[in-house]
Amino acid sequence: MTSMRPHDLYEATPDTDVADVAVVGNGPVGAALSVLLAQRGLRVTVLERRPRPYLLPRATSFDGETARLLADTGIGDRIGPVTEPATGYQWHTAAGETLLDIAFSRVGRYGWPDASTMHQPALEELLAARAAELPGVSVLRGHRVVDIAERDERVTLTAEADDGSARTVAARWVVGCDGANSFVREHLGVPVTDLGFSYEWLLCDVELREPREFRPTNVQICDPARPTTLVGSGPGHRRWEFMRLPGESSAELNRAETAWRLLAPFGVTPDTATLLRSTTYIFRAAWADRWRSGRVLLAGDAAHLMPPFAGQGMCSGIRDAANLAWKLDLALRGLAGDSVLDTYAEERMPHVKESILSSVQLGRVICVTDPTAAAERDATVLAGRRGRTGPGAPEPAKPLSGGLLRRTPAGGPAGAVVPQGRVGARGRPGLFDEVVGRGFVLLTTEDPRPALGEDRWSFLTSLDTRVVHLLPAGRAGSDPAGVTDVDGFYGAYLAEHDATAVLVRPDHHVFGTANGPEDTAALVDALRAMLTAPAPAPVPVPAAPGLSRAG
Repeated sequence: MTSMRPHDLYEATPDTDVADVAVVGNGPVGAALSVLLAQRGLRVTVLERRPRPYLLPRATSFDGETARLLADTGIGDRIGPVTEPATGYQWHTAAGETLLDIAFSRVGRYGWPDASTMHQPALEELLAARAAELPGVSVLRGHRVVDIAERDERVTLTAEADDGSARTVAARWVVGCDGANSFVREHLGVPVTDLGFSYEWLLCDVELREPREFRPTNVQICDPARPTTLVGSGPGHRRWEFMRLPGESSAELNRAETAWRLLAPFGVTPDTATLLRSTTYIFRAAWADRWRSGRVLLAGDAAHLMPPFAGQGMCSGIRDAANLAWKLDLALRGLAGDSVLDTYAEERMPHVKESILSSVQLGRVICVTDPTAAAERDATVLAGRRGRTGPGAPEPAKPLSGGLLRRTPAGGPAGAVVPQGRVGARGRPGLFDEVVGRGFVLLTTEDPRPALGEDRWSFLTSLDTRVVHLLPAGRAGSDPAGVTDVDGFYGAYLAEHDATAVLVRPDHHVFGTANGPEDTAALVDALRAMLTAPAPAPVPVPAAPGLSRAG
């Protein structure tokens, strides 16, 4: 299997762009995907129907796993100024009693805050600036895709520009990240499963005139008189959402005067805040039944929609991008067959369905407007909380249930997101991803060279794998090329899973673990077999394991 680029198949013309991957839609998901692809040396053309960036927020937060994935795009050191760590999430009754209490840590399981609030336009600016730094990304704004045609090993997109002219983009793969009303999905004729769970809410985004602390950051008021949501939306910004009540007209709710009247009890008035937007929206719980059609794929809202109560809409889309990026890269470089893209939906669709169903379950608890039913709900939940002395912690990221994983009869962490701790190398301590680097990672407490040999090492090199020899804290002086386990974090993780090695995918999901040199070799062989890639030509084995790539 040989690597092929678009220019091997066809050439660009004044009216035609060529790319490895064409991305339709430049929201957070499309932007993140384009950057993740370009960082791997791929040529990416992004087509966005809006001529200018959308300056109003949609999503308001992301979790710690998503923060880690966003950092993978190269904006990790820039996220801080446009986000604020959330302190917690509570549900209150109409009387102010606490039904649910979750405390968020500023340094969570994945090395980032458990939850961060954001002003979405600012996040999109960071992604746009990062894309502009990469020569492989071309963004065509004001271009609406009107046709998609697949032939042989390429897909041709036809787009209409704002001035009426037509432009063609030819690519090896296309990813539709074009939102809930996706043209790509509709063009492919992909059916959608809609759970029929929807309510209309008034969304009010405000910019506060003076700093003000809200603790906890996020609150759900389960008041049958008017279910209400209060959430952070990045520095200086905040969002209130008010559910439309039975018998209340959308037109009545969707008025600025109504917004100010509902905001007033929270101390939000024209004197204390600017109302950036007030508009009604109807959330949906739905997913596309097929995420791949030939060389065209769907991601983000084009593939799935969910109620907002778990805050997983954008997070799920970023996970889609992280899952797709490395698989498209391997397929385009000839290191995996095109069938590797079938594992995208195999892995992500069950994950997303679970998130949607969980969000629906939360919504059924929240969106109660009958006082008797609400009282019964409150009594049941409060009885279940009796005896609890403090807030709970957020659950770990959901593991994958299938796909490119090496599972063993003994179980183990295959499919789970590997946690992130601190390590040190060459006198530089820091989070693992920043010190070691990103991509495939083989982390082992033993010298891996004898068991791997040149053939396996060559395979790992072709994947740009970081082979990391983990050393106990204090060993840096005796082995300058090693990585020290600063806090004993990774040693404890491996011991917990009775393993001496863990092989981690570029999206931070564990491919599998191994115990001992022979099992580590088998672990690498399992990955190669699943990727259906031929054995690359041997390369010299380095004198000592290090932080650079496996070669």
